[in-house]
Amino acid sequence: MPSSAKPPVAKIEPGATSFQAASTLKTVEIQDAYAWLRNREDPDVFSYLRAENAYTETMMADTLPLQKSIYNELVGRIRETDRSAPVRDDDFWYYTRTEEAKQYPIYCRKRASGVNFPEAAPEEILLDGNRLAEGRDYFELGAFSMSPDHRLLAYSIDFSGEEKFLLRIKNLRTGTNLPDEIADTHYAVEWSADGRFLFYTTLDETLRPYRLWRHRLGDNPASDALIYEEADLAFHIDISTARSERYLLLESASLTTTEIRILESNRPEEEFRIFLPRKREIEYTVEHQGEHVWFTLNDLGRNFRLLRVPVDAVWRGDAGDHSAAWEEVLPHRSSVCIEDIDGFSGFVVVSERDNGLEQLLVIDTGTGERHRIEWPEAVYTAGVGANPMYLTETLRVNYQSPVTPPTEIDYSVTNRARRIVKQKEIGGGFLAVNYVVDRLFATAPDGVRVPISVVSRKDTPRDGSAPALLYGYGAYGLTSDPGFSANLLSLLDRGFVYAIGHVRGGGDLGETWHDAGKMLCKTNSFSDFIACAETLIGEGFTQPERLGILGRSAGGLLVAAATNRRPDLFRSVVASVPFVDVLNTMLDESLPLTVGEFEEWGNPKEDGYFEYIRSYSPYDNIAPSAYPNILLTAGVNDPRVSYWEPAKLAAKLRATATGGRLLLLKTEMGAGHFGPSGRYEQWKETALEYAFLIKTLAPDRMAAETNRSSPAV
Repeated sequence: MPSSAKPPVAKIEPGATSFQAASTLKTVEIQDAYAWLRNREDPDVFSYLRAENAYTETMMADTLPLQKSIYNELVGRIRETDRSAPVRDDDFWYYTRTEEAKQYPIYCRKRASGVNFPEAAPEEILLDGNRLAEGRDYFELGAFSMSPDHRLLAYSIDFSGEEKFLLRIKNLRTGTNLPDEIADTHYAVEWSADGRFLFYTTLDETLRPYRLWRHRLGDNPASDALIYEEADLAFHIDISTARSERYLLLESASLTTTEIRILESNRPEEEFRIFLPRKREIEYTVEHQGEHVWFTLNDLGRNFRLLRVPVDAVWRGDAGDHSAAWEEVLPHRSSVCIEDIDGFSGFVVVSERDNGLEQLLVIDTGTGERHRIEWPEAVYTAGVGANPMYLTETLRVNYQSPVTPPTEIDYSVTNRARRIVKQKEIGGGFLAVNYVVDRLFATAPDGVRVPISVVSRKDTPRDGSAPALLYGYGAYGLTSDPGFSANLLSLLDRGFVYAIGHVRGGGDLGETWHDAGKMLCKTNSFSDFIACAETLIGEGFTQPERLGILGRSAGGLLVAAATNRRPDLFRSVVASVPFVDVLNTMLDESLPLTVGEFEEWGNPKEDGYFEYIRSYSPYDNIAPSAYPNILLTAGVNDPRVSYWEPAKLAAKLRATATGGRLLLLKTEMGAGHFGPSGRYEQWKETALEYAFLIKTLAPDRMAAETNRSSPAV
């Protein structure tokens, strides 16, 4: 550590958060000396954040040669000038491409002239992300929705990271935008069948998509028709179109309950009709295929069953009263979770999760024949890819594994033949045979077996001497699938072991796995993660002095809570935009997401939840102890995890932690939850994180590279 480098010290300003308990009506106060960091109007807030950034830069200055090497490796492994696998949609082939030294994709199409992609045909550029982003520090493309006749493109853009989008409509014949601009929309935008109307959603003050509007092209958006408003603060809405393009689907959903409304897309001025009325803790999804509406439903078990109902029955009688016409296609199974359904003209694809692995079940709707698509590896991730065409016998699927780069495959559902359309090219001398994948199981304190996916070089020793990075998420029923990461090769090739802990709270083993790691069971996620770390050590992959952990967003909560419980077990922690001030955030219903997430974390104003959340909330459980090296990241415009959560954690750790290890906070001053938007800027962020891990977990390897020269980043 440079002798002149002193960490910033955040001022202590006595303050308290007060709230009234729901049942007792008793007023409760929570003392919080760093609550002032929430005040964007206080100039000391941004002075502190800038001081932390400067300190991070100073303390990581000795890693600049290493960062440059890693950055050049990351860039060198990908084709900077590349094209995605083209996707056929009616009379056009759509694709994106990238160009060397440019940050953003370029969206293109070519007119179809036969069965195969017409390489020599003239290209039409629909949108150039680089031009849209000119002069901006941040850029994100939200909606990208083609009109049914392929003449108009509805797209939306965000220049702040706040996920508030400006909706525009481009005339692809003239190349100019229509005057119909609409501000503060959300991601979803859909067309009516005749291309005369657009349906879009807008946000409330907590950034919850809650209103659906119908816009007639050419009209003043101020006169748009409000179609639906979701009054329940726990619910958000979304609009989509069935692949058949016959129906528009308006979904209103909380984290545990679903209600979907259906409208024939060729009757855009009529009313949406409820498919099944909302019922607490009943979830479902809907898809159209042929003469049936297919749907998943969790009424008989958490892992869902698959049913279908004739289309005409849906439109008869009272809303949602068509159960007499239901036909069960797949029953509920305790060992297999149905995750999604995709309908095509002659078949349906059911996305399932069996023993933690993704499976695709193809059902021929004419013969009833069923088969699963077979995969070549024991550990992998696979799913339905881009398939805009309803009339097809070919299914585009995505496949990858920790040692197999992302691969797009065209699969014939009739003869089961497969053709690789594109596999991501990995430069830098990558050879899959140099790496090995392991599947381990940790035993949690309550006896539950927790899967761990591990990848390393074959020549990495298993005598405890290797540095290791353990990743986890464990929330919202989201899965941490074992896919391929070209970036990770920069760690693996330096002797690191990389592992994923498939902890409870995620959906890796189905919905019951999620249930066992949320609400009043949330601490299972932390004990699972600790058990995964202990298993890696016990199996000889690493040792505590060489073990780092990584989590992002809710995964940041996971690694921070595990660190509070076992600071001796880890040497380094990377917590990116971490959800760490759980108690204060869940008490503040004015914040984005809070009310909707009562069904994931619980409402601390209700009996039992206040003390339980306080028992694990990382910010509330910092204790005088020798903490690991820690790198925290934040985004000033983050609407999902407010910047002050990692900022407050850093301030409190500086005042409390012992041991003298590295504690860094890096805040993006013009970005949101997903960090910098350009691909080259994202690689720089990755290089910084990896350099931090190498510096703190494998200083011998860093020293060996200190004198390596490379071009400036």
